[in-house]
Amino acid sequence: MSVEKPWLLHYPEQIPHELQFEDQTLHSILQQSAQQFSEKTAIHFLGKKRTYQQVYEEALKIADYLLSLGLKKGDRVSIMLPNCPQAVIAYYGVLFAGGIVVQTNPLYKERELEHLLKDSGADILITLDNLYPVASKMKALTNLKHIIITSIKDFLPFPKNMFYPFVQKKQEQFSIEITENESTHFFRSIMKRPIPNGPPNIEVDPFHDIAVLQYTGGTTGTPKAVMLSHCNILANIKQCVTWSYKLEKGKEKVLGLVPFFHVYGMMAIINLTISQGYEMILLPRFDAQTVLKTIDKEKPTIFPGVPTIYIALLNHPDIQQYDLSSIKSCLCGSAPLPVEVKQQFEKVTGGKLVEGFGLSETSPVTHSNLIWGLNKPGSIGCPWPGTEAAIYSEETGGFLEPYERGEIVVKGPQVMKGYWNNPEETAAVLRDGWLFTGDIGYMDKDGFFYIVDRKKDMIIAGGYNIYPREIEEILYEHEAIQEAVVIGVPDEYRGETVKAFVVLKDHVTITEKELDEYARSRLAPYKVPKIYEFRDELPKTAVGKILRRTLVDEEKTKA
Repeated sequence: MSVEKPWLLHYPEQIPHELQFEDQTLHSILQQSAQQFSEKTAIHFLGKKRTYQQVYEEALKIADYLLSLGLKKGDRVSIMLPNCPQAVIAYYGVLFAGGIVVQTNPLYKERELEHLLKDSGADILITLDNLYPVASKMKALTNLKHIIITSIKDFLPFPKNMFYPFVQKKQEQFSIEITENESTHFFRSIMKRPIPNGPPNIEVDPFHDIAVLQYTGGTTGTPKAVMLSHCNILANIKQCVTWSYKLEKGKEKVLGLVPFFHVYGMMAIINLTISQGYEMILLPRFDAQTVLKTIDKEKPTIFPGVPTIYIALLNHPDIQQYDLSSIKSCLCGSAPLPVEVKQQFEKVTGGKLVEGFGLSETSPVTHSNLIWGLNKPGSIGCPWPGTEAAIYSEETGGFLEPYERGEIVVKGPQVMKGYWNNPEETAAVLRDGWLFTGDIGYMDKDGFFYIVDRKKDMIIAGGYNIYPREIEEILYEHEAIQEAVVIGVPDEYRGETVKAFVVLKDHVTITEKELDEYARSRLAPYKVPKIYEFRDELPKTAVGKILRRTLVDEEKTKA
């Protein structure tokens, strides 16, 4: 089925309607930038800078070492790191070695990490020293054979690297001794190895070979791995570069705050930055004061983010004390952008803040408002070059007219190959080349799209995708709980927050604090319910199915 493309009428003349994509690998962008911008700063991390040549050589060292451990083409390597230089070096090192990067959230607890390692089949994990206690347990639970350990201090400047262990011990109560052996390896030791003569001679098919497994909850709430090929990701990079046509290659600075394990952080910070010879200014965690100071001092020009980040900065009492005028462009993703936040942030910075839309399944961006052109607050914008989009009717099996509501479907070079080892789920969302997003929306006469609801029950809180079923399963494991259902409720700061409705077993009592402690021991912090409501019973259908939508509607009425 073909679609009309009214959005093309609103493209500025600088944006072509279609794009040609080169036959190259994802890691080749680092090699090219190292040649073109050899001595230019690639990474600025807490006061220490690394050039493109240094990052390239360090990535080759990782690749060489992974091959010495027995890595074969197509083997999976889990990278469980915050935003730090090691994450970028490891990412490209895995690709140079012919491996597949498995994006792993460093906030994961044992249960979550075990599932990811088993599902992906990764037998090498690259992570931080303070995560070693959790990581080391995986050797007995999964096929994990090797753990490569690094520390934040390894890439800090002097004297920060000297003081960091004391700060770490005080803040995190972390003082475990890790011994280097045949299955536990130190990142810093690999960095001391000789620089290889060049990249490994491994043939990679950019169109068919997978570069990244990106985990997402999908439609069922069960974590699945999205298979993104080299060309999927490269296509989205080129689309982004085309969309941001006023930005200058080799001259911009990107504030690297969105987590790398998030598909948006991977594209907008790691890959876009490296491909264009930009400088990435990395912050390992969000702190509003630190972000404001960093913008004032380092003058980043590009600031990818999520609504909660911009909201926190705008609400900081000292924001007027900082010069934020270096910001040219901010593409906001992962959650709806409130109109007032967009307007306030543009006023404060003088730059452009536009809302976009995408999924892990699309590498991730499919739509965005024009940075320099027609902009419709409240809309997710229009499709990027080379991308088709439409509103699909389940009833008729065809596409709908403007303003009619149905499921948003997309097609383009950035759409995934499918879900890893999951043909049933793949078939459910990929039909005749179209990706069924699960989001309900409509298109206006100009070809701008709007989201009005989600078919999925997914909660988006602070830019994180949270799947109720996973939390409910944890709650059901508690001996005091008879029934539980989790929903997202409106939250001015996070967009949504997690609320759990709980029915206790007869003659059993438990406090909200006790439930919170229980959930925190089993879930990443952002998944833990912020609100608990105890009820005698939950609304159900005639056959006993809990009516989640009834609870959602009740909360909307309250709000």
